[in-house]
Amino acid sequence: MVIISLHKKGYTGKDNAASIYVCSQCGHPVFSSRSKYAHSTPWPAFTETIREDSVTKIMETLTAYKVLCGKCGNGLGHEFLNDGPEEGSSRF
Repeated sequence: MVIISLHKKGYTGKDNAASIYVCSQCGHPVFSSRSKYAHSTPWPAFTETIREDSVTKIMETLTAYKVLCGKCGNGLGHEFLNDGPEEGSSRF
């Protein structure tokens, strides 16, 4: 199991091992590599969080939520509604 810290500079690493992505500020587990998928952006893309309370969401627009760490409130990016790999799914 690999633990990878999420950070603001984007993710360029290539890994195939099972991984847990954690908040860069507090180390709180946020995403699993099991929900990661290839997307056209340079950021890692996920279909879901590890647990429902792993993040806090604040609606920014009708199609996007601001995503914060569920433990410390650190900004993790956005959840884009209806932009996931399957019809009707979200992309984190």
